[in-house]
Amino acid sequence: MAINIAIIGGGVAGVTTALTLGNLGLDVTLFEKKNALISGPPFCHLHAGGNLYREISTQACVTLLKQSIDFAKLYPFSIDKRPTIFATPTYDPQEPLDLLPRLEVLRDEYKKLVEIDGSNKLLGEVEEYFEIFSKEQLLELSKREIVKNPKSNDEWLITFAKNLDFSTIKFPVIVVQEYGINLFRVAANSGLALESMENVELLRECEVVDIKESKEGFKLKFSGAKSAEKEFDYLINATGFQTGIIDDMLGVKEQRMVEFKAAYTTKWEERSGAWAEVVFHGIRGTNKGMGQWTPYCNGYVQLHAMTPDITLFKDGLVKSTKDSSYPKLNKHFLDIIQNGWSQEELNRRSQRAINYLSHFFPSYKSAKIGTKPLFGAQQIPGDDPTLRVAEVAFPKEKYARCEIVKVSSVNDMSKAIVEDIAKYFKIDIKEDIFTIKELEKLEDKDIDKRACEVAKKLGYPKDLGLRCNKF
Repeated sequence: MAINIAIIGGGVAGVTTALTLGNLGLDVTLFEKKNALISGPPFCHLHAGGNLYREISTQACVTLLKQSIDFAKLYPFSIDKRPTIFATPTYDPQEPLDLLPRLEVLRDEYKKLVEIDGSNKLLGEVEEYFEIFSKEQLLELSKREIVKNPKSNDEWLITFAKNLDFSTIKFPVIVVQEYGINLFRVAANSGLALESMENVELLRECEVVDIKESKEGFKLKFSGAKSAEKEFDYLINATGFQTGIIDDMLGVKEQRMVEFKAAYTTKWEERSGAWAEVVFHGIRGTNKGMGQWTPYCNGYVQLHAMTPDITLFKDGLVKSTKDSSYPKLNKHFLDIIQNGWSQEELNRRSQRAINYLSHFFPSYKSAKIGTKPLFGAQQIPGDDPTLRVAEVAFPKEKYARCEIVKVSSVNDMSKAIVEDIAKYFKIDIKEDIFTIKELEKLEDKDIDKRACEVAKKLGYPKDLGLRCNKF
C-alpha cells in the first residue's frame, strides 16, 4: 500500500523526519518555502545534560542527555568534539557547586546508558563526564604552553586560563562533556542524504498556501517554484515558529509562544590555540544574563548573551491568541527574518556582545564584527518560556505537529511520528529506524564541501561550516 506523506518545513525537524520516513520506504514530499534547508533559528550546542539552563528540572536534563547522545549518533559528522566550561560570575547569586547534585545524577544516568548499549559511550569515559577545577589549578594552567590539539580537560583549559580575568568569576569552574553542533554541517548531512533518496521529493521554494481535509487525508495547495494541488495520506507540520499558520488552516486551536533570538559572529584575529565552549551563568532576561562563547575555525566566535539588549529583544516573546494559534511577531522582527538586518542594529548588538564577553576575557576587546548574526524565531509550546524539552503533538487524526525546542529532541519526535503512522496504516517498523544508510555512507570531505557551500549561500563565511575538532 503506497502511503503519501507531506512534511511542511525544511528545518531540522522536517529534514530528520523526512530522512526517517524515507528510510522506511515511504513516499515523502518535503515542502520548504526558502531555497535552503535548516535556515531557521541558530543552534550550536549538544545539550548533553542541559547545564546551560539552571532553571530547568533535573529530569529535563536527564532527557536532554539521552536525546543528545541519540542526535550525535544520527549526525556524527556535525559534532565538534570540545567540552564546555561552566563558570559563575562574581555578581551571580548562585555558587558554582550548586550544579554538583545535578551533575552527579547525570553522570549516573550516562553510566546506565553506556551499560545498556556500549554505542552510547560518545561523551568519553563515564567518570570524566564532568571535572572540577580550582583557582589554584587554573593559575597553574595559565602558565603552560598552549596545546594545538587538546586531549584532556587540563589542556582544553589552558587558553581559557590564559585569557581569563580571574577577578570576574567565582571558583571552582566545572568542565562538562557537552560538545558543539555545527548547524551548517547538519544541513549538509541531511541535504546530501535526502537528495539520494528516490522516494523523497524535495520541493524548495515552495509554500503551502491552503489545506483542505478530505476522507483520504489532506489536499495541499502550494505555489512557488512548483505550483499544484496534491492529496496526501498523512500531514506533518514542521514549520517552526510558523506552526500556528498550519494549525489555523486546519482549525486547530493551540496555546504557544514564539521568541525571536540572535547570536552574533565575531572575528578575533589574535585568538590562538584550541578553545572549549564557555558558559558564564546568569539570570535570563536581566542585564546580567547567561553569556555563551562558541568557538569556530579560523578565529570566528559566536556569542549569546541572554540579556534584553543582546540575544533577547523587547517584545521579542509573543503568545497565541484565542482567535489564532499563530503568535504574531511584530513587523520589525518579521522584516529581519525576511529581509535581513540593518547595519546599525547589527553593529550595535554585536558590539554589545563583544563588550559583554570581554568583561571576562579582556583581550577579546580587539575582536571585530564578523558577519551577520545567526538568528531566527523559536516556537515554545504552552506558556512556559523556560521549556526546553518537547517533541511532537497529534491534535488531529493523521496530523503530526513537530514541537521541538532543542534540536537534540528530533529522534524522539521522529520515533513518535513513525509509531503514529504505523498505527493508521498498519506498516511494520524495523527495529532501528535511525540506521540510515544514506547518512552513513557520507564522507567527511563531501560534508565539508557542502557545509561551506551552505554557509556561503546563507551569507556566512565558509569557515563556519568546518569542524575544529572531529568527533
